[in-house]
Amino acid sequence: MKKLFERESPKVALIGGAGEKKRSREGEMEMIFVLKRVYEPCAPEDGKRFLVDRLWPRGISKDAARIDLWLKEIAPSTELRKTFCHDPLKWQEFRSRYLEELAENEAAVKILLDHGSRGTVTLVYGAKDPEFNHANVLKEYLDSRKL
Repeated sequence: MKKLFERESPKVALIGGAGEKKRSREGEMEMIFVLKRVYEPCAPEDGKRFLVDRLWPRGISKDAARIDLWLKEIAPSTELRKTFCHDPLKWQEFRSRYLEELAENEAAVKILLDHGSRGTVTLVYGAKDPEFNHANVLKEYLDSRKL
């Protein structure tokens, strides 16, 4: 089986204003996936906003979050989430197991890829740690699939 994330993406240049798609060297439109905490303000350049957590984030209303779709199915399984518990020492194992879950979750991945083909998609998450969270793994996986 080919290792994920081996390919280098082509260099791209931004065309137009914020939130617009990028063009690859071949002239094809490229998908853009962005990460944002649910507690950060919404912006027009967010495009479609997908909450990618299994649980609703604490302390924020559905109106304030301005989520277009809550895609619980794309989040790590409850077992994996509880095992990881945002411990950086468990990060590599978590990342590996979550990538396996994503590879088996084609329907939910397809939803994000389909929306990504039409414009910017912001993957919204609630975790405090911007580095060691599942949304980073999800973005990495989606970026590897969009080429």
